[in-house]
Amino acid sequence: MIVIVDYGMGNLESVRNALAAIGCRSEISADASALKNCTALVLPGVGAFGDAMKNLRATGLDRILSEQVLSRRKPFLGICLGLQLLAEKGFEHGENAGLGWIKGEVVRLPETTSENPILRIPHIGWNDVHLSPSSPLSQGLKASSAFYFVHSYCFNVENADVVSGWCEYGLRFPAIIESDNISATQFHPEKSHKDGLKLLRNWAAKNCLC
Repeated sequence: MIVIVDYGMGNLESVRNALAAIGCRSEISADASALKNCTALVLPGVGAFGDAMKNLRATGLDRILSEQVLSRRKPFLGICLGLQLLAEKGFEHGENAGLGWIKGEVVRLPETTSENPILRIPHIGWNDVHLSPSSPLSQGLKASSAFYFVHSYCFNVENADVVSGWCEYGLRFPAIIESDNISATQFHPEKSHKDGLKLLRNWAAKNCLC
Protein backbone atom coordinates (compact mmCIF):
# COMPACT_ATOMS: atom_id res chain seq x y z
CA MET A 1 0.00 0.00 0.00
CA ILE A 2 1.20 3.49 -0.88
CA VAL A 3 0.69 6.05 1.88
CA ILE A 4 0.10 9.70 1.01
CA VAL A 5 1.41 11.57 4.03
CA ASP A 6 -1.14 13.88 5.63
CA TYR A 7 0.65 16.64 7.52
CA GLY A 8 -1.99 19.31 7.03
CA MET A 9 -0.63 20.73 3.76
CA GLY A 10 -1.33 19.35 0.32
CA ASN A 11 -3.90 18.39 -2.29
CA LEU A 12 -4.19 14.87 -0.96
CA GLU A 13 -7.32 13.71 -2.78
CA SER A 14 -5.96 14.81 -6.17
CA VAL A 15 -2.87 12.69 -5.61
CA ARG A 16 -4.93 9.69 -4.49
CA ASN A 17 -7.18 10.02 -7.54
CA ALA A 18 -4.18 10.17 -9.85
CA LEU A 19 -2.68 7.04 -8.30
CA ALA A 20 -6.03 5.28 -8.64
CA ALA A 21 -6.12 6.28 -12.31
CA ILE A 22 -2.90 4.33 -12.93
CA GLY A 23 -4.12 1.33 -10.93
CA CYS A 24 -2.30 1.93 -7.64
CA ARG A 25 -3.98 1.54 -4.26
CA SER A 26 -3.17 4.26 -1.75
CA GLU A 27 -4.40 5.72 1.49
CA ILE A 28 -4.07 9.13 3.11
CA SER A 29 -2.67 8.92 6.61
CA ALA A 30 -0.67 10.63 9.33
CA ASP A 31 -0.61 7.50 11.47
CA ALA A 32 2.86 6.28 12.41
CA SER A 33 1.95 2.61 12.02
CA ALA A 34 0.62 3.22 8.50
CA LEU A 35 3.89 4.89 7.49
CA LYS A 36 5.92 2.07 9.03
CA ASN A 37 3.89 -0.69 7.36
CA CYS A 38 3.43 0.79 3.89
CA THR A 39 5.37 -0.16 0.77
CA ALA A 40 5.97 3.41 -0.47
CA LEU A 41 5.45 7.02 0.58
CA VAL A 42 4.20 10.12 -1.23
CA LEU A 43 4.78 13.56 0.32
CA PRO A 44 2.68 16.18 -1.46
CA GLY A 45 2.59 19.80 -0.41
CA VAL A 46 1.05 23.21 -0.99
CA GLY A 47 2.10 26.13 1.20
CA ALA A 48 5.12 27.54 2.98
CA PHE A 49 8.35 25.65 3.73
CA GLY A 50 8.57 26.74 7.38
CA ASP A 51 4.95 25.85 8.16
CA ALA A 52 5.37 22.45 6.56
CA MET A 53 8.48 21.59 8.58
CA LYS A 54 6.78 22.83 11.75
CA ASN A 55 3.88 20.47 11.13
CA LEU A 56 6.16 17.53 10.35
CA ARG A 57 8.20 18.06 13.50
CA ALA A 58 5.18 18.64 15.74
CA THR A 59 3.77 15.25 14.78
CA GLY A 60 7.11 13.40 14.66
CA LEU A 61 6.56 12.65 10.99
CA ASP A 62 9.97 14.10 10.07
CA ARG A 63 11.70 11.43 12.16
CA ILE A 64 9.46 8.62 10.90
CA LEU A 65 9.92 9.66 7.26
CA SER A 66 13.70 9.78 7.62
CA GLU A 67 13.70 6.35 9.22
CA GLN A 68 11.48 4.78 6.55
CA VAL A 69 13.12 6.46 3.53
CA LEU A 70 16.78 6.75 4.52
CA SER A 71 17.18 3.71 6.77
CA ARG A 72 14.60 1.29 5.40
CA ARG A 73 14.95 2.71 1.87
CA LYS A 74 11.27 2.70 0.98
CA PRO A 75 10.34 4.26 -2.37
CA PHE A 76 9.52 7.93 -1.89
CA LEU A 77 7.91 10.54 -4.11
CA GLY A 78 7.83 14.22 -3.16
CA ILE A 79 5.53 16.62 -5.02
CA CYS A 80 6.00 20.41 -5.23
CA LEU A 81 6.62 21.50 -1.61
CA GLY A 82 7.36 17.82 -0.99
CA LEU A 83 10.42 18.22 -3.21
CA GLN A 84 11.58 21.40 -1.51
CA LEU A 85 11.39 19.86 1.96
CA LEU A 86 14.19 17.47 0.99
CA ALA A 87 16.64 20.39 1.19
CA GLU A 88 18.93 21.22 4.09
CA LYS A 89 17.20 24.56 4.54
CA GLY A 90 14.74 26.97 2.95
CA PHE A 91 14.34 30.74 3.01
CA GLU A 92 10.57 31.15 2.71
CA HIS A 93 9.41 33.50 5.52
CA GLY A 94 12.80 33.31 7.20
CA GLU A 95 15.43 30.58 7.38
CA ASN A 96 14.14 27.11 8.25
CA ALA A 97 15.84 23.72 8.43
CA GLY A 98 14.47 21.07 6.04
CA LEU A 99 14.63 17.29 6.11
CA GLY A 100 18.21 17.47 4.86
CA TRP A 101 18.05 14.41 2.60
CA ILE A 102 19.47 16.25 -0.43
CA LYS A 103 22.19 18.89 -0.08
CA GLY A 104 21.12 22.38 -1.12
CA GLU A 105 18.84 25.30 -0.30
CA VAL A 106 15.38 26.44 -1.32
CA VAL A 107 15.42 30.02 -2.60
CA ARG A 108 12.88 32.41 -4.10
CA LEU A 109 12.46 32.57 -7.86
CA PRO A 110 13.67 35.91 -9.31
CA GLU A 111 11.07 38.54 -10.14
CA THR A 112 13.31 40.11 -12.78
CA THR A 113 16.29 39.11 -14.92
CA SER A 114 18.30 40.81 -17.66
CA GLU A 115 16.30 38.88 -20.25
CA ASN A 116 12.93 39.13 -18.49
CA PRO A 117 12.36 42.50 -16.78
CA ILE A 118 9.10 41.28 -15.26
CA LEU A 119 8.38 37.70 -14.17
CA ARG A 120 5.13 36.76 -12.50
CA ILE A 121 5.67 35.15 -9.11
CA PRO A 122 4.33 32.69 -8.16
CA HIS A 123 5.17 30.68 -11.24
CA ILE A 124 1.80 29.21 -12.20
CA GLY A 125 0.96 27.21 -15.30
CA TRP A 126 2.43 24.90 -17.89
CA ASN A 127 6.15 24.84 -18.61
CA ASP A 128 8.42 22.52 -20.53
CA VAL A 129 10.65 20.21 -18.51
CA HIS A 130 13.83 18.99 -20.19
CA LEU A 131 14.12 15.33 -19.25
CA SER A 132 17.15 13.11 -18.92
CA PRO A 133 16.67 10.19 -21.35
CA SER A 134 18.29 7.80 -18.86
CA SER A 135 15.83 8.58 -16.08
CA PRO A 136 13.34 5.81 -15.24
CA LEU A 137 10.70 8.50 -14.69
CA SER A 138 11.01 9.91 -18.22
CA GLN A 139 10.57 6.68 -20.16
CA GLY A 140 7.94 7.04 -22.88
CA LEU A 141 7.89 10.83 -22.55
CA LYS A 142 9.24 13.39 -25.00
CA ALA A 143 12.64 14.89 -24.20
CA SER A 144 10.83 18.17 -23.53
CA SER A 145 7.42 17.62 -21.95
CA ALA A 146 5.01 20.12 -20.39
CA PHE A 147 3.94 19.86 -16.75
CA TYR A 148 1.88 22.06 -14.43
CA PHE A 149 3.69 24.24 -11.86
CA VAL A 150 2.52 26.33 -8.88
CA HIS A 151 5.43 27.67 -6.81
CA SER A 152 7.42 30.74 -5.78
CA TYR A 153 10.59 28.96 -4.60
CA CYS A 154 12.97 26.48 -6.16
CA PHE A 155 15.59 24.01 -4.94
CA ASN A 156 19.19 25.10 -5.55
CA VAL A 157 20.80 21.66 -5.31
CA GLU A 158 24.48 21.23 -4.51
CA ASN A 159 24.95 18.12 -6.68
CA ALA A 160 23.44 18.45 -10.16
CA ASP A 161 23.82 14.68 -10.67
CA VAL A 162 20.60 14.12 -8.71
CA VAL A 163 18.62 16.25 -11.18
CA SER A 164 16.93 14.35 -14.02
CA GLY A 165 14.64 17.15 -15.21
CA TRP A 166 15.17 20.91 -15.56
CA CYS A 167 12.81 23.83 -16.10
CA GLU A 168 13.56 27.45 -16.99
CA TYR A 169 11.63 30.36 -15.51
CA GLY A 170 13.87 33.30 -14.80
CA LEU A 171 16.57 30.78 -14.03
CA ARG A 172 17.23 27.10 -14.63
CA PHE A 173 15.95 25.07 -11.70
CA PRO A 174 15.46 21.37 -10.87
CA ALA A 175 12.05 20.06 -11.86
CA ILE A 176 12.78 16.38 -11.10
CA ILE A 177 15.17 14.96 -8.51
CA GLU A 178 16.15 11.30 -8.31
CA SER A 179 18.56 9.80 -5.81
CA ASP A 180 18.36 6.06 -5.21
CA ASN A 181 14.90 5.39 -3.70
CA ILE A 182 14.08 9.11 -3.52
CA SER A 183 12.17 10.78 -6.36
CA ALA A 184 10.56 14.21 -6.37
CA THR A 185 8.99 16.69 -8.77
CA GLN A 186 8.66 20.47 -8.46
CA PHE A 187 5.58 20.31 -10.69
CA HIS A 188 2.30 18.58 -9.97
CA PRO A 189 2.09 15.30 -11.93
CA GLU A 190 -1.43 14.76 -10.62
CA LYS A 191 -2.48 17.95 -12.44
CA SER A 192 -0.42 17.37 -15.58
CA HIS A 193 -2.84 15.23 -17.60
CA LYS A 194 -1.43 12.34 -19.65
CA ASP A 195 2.26 13.14 -19.17
CA GLY A 196 1.78 13.51 -15.44
CA LEU A 197 0.04 10.16 -15.20
CA LYS A 198 2.75 8.59 -17.36
CA LEU A 199 5.42 9.87 -14.97
CA LEU A 200 3.50 8.49 -11.99
CA ARG A 201 3.13 5.18 -13.80
CA ASN A 202 6.89 5.13 -14.43
CA TRP A 203 7.57 5.80 -10.76
CA ALA A 204 5.25 2.97 -9.74
CA ALA A 205 6.79 0.60 -12.29
CA LYS A 206 10.33 1.49 -11.19
CA ASN A 207 9.43 0.48 -7.64
CA CYS A 208 7.07 -2.43 -8.51
CA LEU A 209 4.16 -0.80 -6.70
CA CYS A 210 1.17 -1.58 -8.94
